[in-house]
Amino acid sequence: MKTTIDIPGDLYRKVKARCALEGRPVREVPIELFRQWLGESPAPSEGRPFVSAYDLMRDLCGALDSGVDDLASNPAHIEGLGRDSLGDR
Repeated sequence: MKTTIDIPGDLYRKVKARCALEGRPVREVPIELFRQWLGESPAPSEGRPFVSAYDLMRDLCGALDSGVDDLASNPAHIEGLGRDSLGDR
């Protein structure tokens, strides 16, 4: 069943951004919230298992060689680490 809901633009942008980070469609959010509000458990097909970035990229780890043996041997490589462009932490 389809329905239309008016959502403030700033709220929708935040929801859309979070959905993009989680890799899920926006339409799943209101369904999840309605089920929670009704006290229902999520449908078995909805629960996606957590997959880390490492798991997604595991076969690519070590695939490229930067040509630099050890970045720690040259202090210039870590100069300013943890500071923004103004030099502040």
